[in-house]
Amino acid sequence: MQSVVGLLIPFAGTTLGSAMVFFMRKQMGKKLEKMLLGFASGVMIAASVWSLLIPAIDMAKEQGGIAWIPAAAGFLGGMAFLLVLDSLIPHLHLESTKPEGIEADLKKTTMLVLAVTLHNIPEGMSVGVIFAGALFGHTGITMAGAFALAVGIAIQNFPEGAIISMPLRSEGMPRLRSFVYGSLSGIVEPAAAAVTIMLASHIIPALPYLLAFAAGAMIYVVVEELIPESQAGEHSNAGTVGAAIGFVVMMILDVALG
Repeated sequence: MQSVVGLLIPFAGTTLGSAMVFFMRKQMGKKLEKMLLGFASGVMIAASVWSLLIPAIDMAKEQGGIAWIPAAAGFLGGMAFLLVLDSLIPHLHLESTKPEGIEADLKKTTMLVLAVTLHNIPEGMSVGVIFAGALFGHTGITMAGAFALAVGIAIQNFPEGAIISMPLRSEGMPRLRSFVYGSLSGIVEPAAAAVTIMLASHIIPALPYLLAFAAGAMIYVVVEELIPESQAGEHSNAGTVGAAIGFVVMMILDVALG
């Protein structure tokens, strides 16, 4: 039951953030949007290091292998996995007018949602693999640490939910529909987490690789999408400040609760 609640926490963050479309009449300010994007990137970087890569290295040491091999191989595998998805799935980033992925006759709003859905996949995987480590024991990962990661992802999902629902509203979509689309962009997280847990239960020795794989996928999203979007347009330090705050918040959560 604990793990079920933990897997749903990030989705709750996206849903609550999407609900901001009912309370904010105007389009989100650019500086606020950049700060929130930076915050999300800071959380994901810290989570990748403290919640995923360090446990992967420690676990590999306990298994008696060369500690850095699972971390390096899994990390690069996660980057490659998101690179393939990014090249195949048609999607559109917030500040872009040119869709990415294979050519498809889709609405702009649909491709905006697909962009957020795409980068929610590694977040779901990271939560799933950390809960798998806590559930199966003998991994050095605690349930408190797993919940710390879930809460950290939920915190950064809150602004992401608003970032997707508010532009949809500004495109002329009704508030309720904008909220639903924003919420649905996060449903992939518990789904990806559940699949990861099921896979991990059959290949427990591969957990270090899966942890690093999730870290690589998350860093891909940060480098390819979040940081460029937080720095796009008129120069501002908002994205940088947001990244610093997000990094520290996630680090504190992981160290204090892990």
